[in-house]
Amino acid sequence: MIDQGAPPQGRGQTVPRTPGLGARLMRRKPVEVLVAEGGQGEGGTLRRSLGLWQLTMISIGATLGTGIFVVLGEAVPKAGPAVTLSFVIAGLTALFSALSYAELAGTIPVAGSSYSYAYATMGELIAWVCGWCLVLEYGVSVAAVAVGWGEYLNELLDGTIGVTLPDALSAPPGDGGVFNLPALIVVLLAMAFLLGGARESARANTVMVAVKIAALVLFCAIGVQGLRSGNYEHFMPLGMSGVSAAGATLFFSYIGFDAASTAGEEAKDAQRDLPRAIMLSLVIVTALYVLVAAVAVGAKPWRQFNDSEAALAQIMRDVTGQGFWATLLAACAVIAIASVVLTVLYGQTRILFAMSRDGLVPKVFSRVHPKTGAPRANTVIVSLFCGVLAAAVPLGQLADATSIGTLFAFALVNVAVVVLRRTRPQMNRTFRVPLSPLLPALGFAFCLWMMGSLSTVTWVVFGAWMAVGLVVYFSYGHRRSRLAPPAPSEK
Repeated sequence: MIDQGAPPQGRGQTVPRTPGLGARLMRRKPVEVLVAEGGQGEGGTLRRSLGLWQLTMISIGATLGTGIFVVLGEAVPKAGPAVTLSFVIAGLTALFSALSYAELAGTIPVAGSSYSYAYATMGELIAWVCGWCLVLEYGVSVAAVAVGWGEYLNELLDGTIGVTLPDALSAPPGDGGVFNLPALIVVLLAMAFLLGGARESARANTVMVAVKIAALVLFCAIGVQGLRSGNYEHFMPLGMSGVSAAGATLFFSYIGFDAASTAGEEAKDAQRDLPRAIMLSLVIVTALYVLVAAVAVGAKPWRQFNDSEAALAQIMRDVTGQGFWATLLAACAVIAIASVVLTVLYGQTRILFAMSRDGLVPKVFSRVHPKTGAPRANTVIVSLFCGVLAAAVPLGQLADATSIGTLFAFALVNVAVVVLRRTRPQMNRTFRVPLSPLLPALGFAFCLWMMGSLSTVTWVVFGAWMAVGLVVYFSYGHRRSRLAPPAPSEK
């Protein structure tokens, strides 16, 4: 029986169907579209002003210092003298993922980093999950490093004027304080630099990176005088489980190497320079980390590392018997850790910029100031959030939460590089992962292994974070995505 009320259908005419939920969750953004949109924001465009040197300094600035100046005091009690091996394991895990990052950064040179890579290869839902992990990785790590900055600021104040900030104003709740004021201050200072634009921020970061490298070289030159062979005995007192647990915590120290990939839309020659900057920065950072860690555990018995965020300054004081060198190192650390806050905060704003341009988060995050070429509103919102987080949450909880988010995002990047090789084999690649898919598979496996070494509490926090992220996506991003089909009234 024919429905008389149905509109007539022509021969060969089909009725358009709304894509099912599964198809909508798997919709991908073409690589060509991602690249074509590079730099475009609401009301302005990002400026291409960064060369290879600046990009490398961004990666080193975001990476070097976090694990040595801040987290070393927490990692040594877990692994003993074998903390040097923990750094190597964490570095190898980062290396496998860095190779995948380098290939994708040269192929898809955009601001969204692994979020954009996942959008082009595995679909919108996976891209959102990856982006949500990056919010955890970058945003929380800014807060974690800012906490350690306050510790070295107190060391500096004590060594220069003999005054320290009271615990109530220099430590978060749970660590004997009420509000960590220094942590908030350093985030706000980084915000001020970023509001001036990418070029100005890169110049300031380059100076700070030079200071931090000089500080670590100085530590090694003085610390080696206090080496005691007995401190290396019982090299692995807590076994391989302790080494892997410390490695999972120290992986927090390597999260910055991918910061250069967030500058894809502000690089002069992104396809050429991004892969080089990523690999060069990782090699430099790993070498310095292992060297400084070896000197530190050789100069001080591992049982005496008592979760201090200013461990290197204490070692300098113990070795020399003088407060001058410890004060000098603390001064360098204050500058060095500030550069980590600056560059990681930069990366966070650019990832949210890309997600906003795709419609998954509010448009305010992709508004670009026409004079500075910087996403000002984005920078202010993110800075205030990270500053308050740094002032209110203890360092250890922040570091582990950052590590698990980072490892998950890195695991997805290793998958993305293999998927893009198979779906778009003819694309121009300025860098190719050797022995693919073996090395990406190893990178994926290492990430899962190190995630498994983290505590149950960290997994619970991560699960809660992911649950909140899915609620945000389905209530906002899924409907407002630029790839979403138009509503019937808009057709």
